[in-house]
Amino acid sequence: MKRFAICLPAVSLSCFGICLAWQEPLVAVEPRFGALEEKVPDSQGLPVEHGQKWTGRDTLSCKADASSDAQECISGLEWKPTDFDVSAEPAADGKGDVLIRFPSPRPAGHPVNDLVAMEWYAARDFDRNIVKAPAVVVVHESGRGMTVGRLIAKGLAENGLHAFMIQLPGYGARRVEGSREIEQMLPALRQAVADVRRARDAVAALPHVDTDSISVQGTSLGGFVTATVAGLDEGYSRVFVLLAGGNLHEVVLRGAKDAAGVREKLAAAGITGDQIIQLARPIEPMRLAHRVRPECTWLYSGQFDDVVPPDCSFAWSKAAQLPETHHIELPADHYSGIVYLPMVIIQMKQHIEQ
Repeated sequence: MKRFAICLPAVSLSCFGICLAWQEPLVAVEPRFGALEEKVPDSQGLPVEHGQKWTGRDTLSCKADASSDAQECISGLEWKPTDFDVSAEPAADGKGDVLIRFPSPRPAGHPVNDLVAMEWYAARDFDRNIVKAPAVVVVHESGRGMTVGRLIAKGLAENGLHAFMIQLPGYGARRVEGSREIEQMLPALRQAVADVRRARDAVAALPHVDTDSISVQGTSLGGFVTATVAGLDEGYSRVFVLLAGGNLHEVVLRGAKDAAGVREKLAAAGITGDQIIQLARPIEPMRLAHRVRPECTWLYSGQFDDVVPPDCSFAWSKAAQLPETHHIELPADHYSGIVYLPMVIIQMKQHIEQ
């Protein structure tokens, strides 16, 4: 197991809600380094114009699995590939350059929630012109502010990669007022898995993107979604999972702090024990872990994580047969792990460029 003995002050990062105290980066990030190609002038500073539309094409291709359990999981997550619309809207202030929209491949029945939203943070050269570059779909944590997801997306863009932070069901522009969110959290993750997988093909339809290199990164709750997506098929070039792993139900049942808060809210709604296990089962990463491409996948876990127990991370790493150097155990808990984001972003860029 590869560990980093780096002592830095702790700041807060939460899986099931965020309390974030971020002032200046504690580790310097080298902005926009590496060779960037195909400079694309853009007088308005946007990668595309508002109102533009493109046609996306699903490339989902789930190979049959000899395991009946894995095949059952796949059948519950996959959909019939088709063409779909991709469009651009104005982004909210400070939340990307453009908001990309496309329909969910597994609609839940509400038009607001079923129109997926991605915040595009465009890659630029030193003159701030848009460039053609690899892309990364960023899957945020469960906090309503999606703060960590945006930090990662901005960091990737500053390092010369197009970053697309996808808003999961019920978040941001997809939020439906008045919905009973706690009861829908686990069932909504099935739609989230499908949305994140289709996001790859929505990104591929856009200009300026190097379609030979589209990766995915997920943090905490978003990391569990990403781990399951990685087991569906080989759609993404690289996969990066941060502070997550497998056995999602164990996080809800055993996790401390904010995970415990979710457990209490579920209990108040009458959802406990075996019900939690059954609700998490359709998107459980462990059921598909053996299908993950280990040479293209990296896991960053917290040595002292008490929200996502370390054994959940180790279980998924072992089931996915990750090489020792692909599971990096940080000397941090679920909150202080945020100080390593600059290092993780730099390593992601290096792996993507390889």
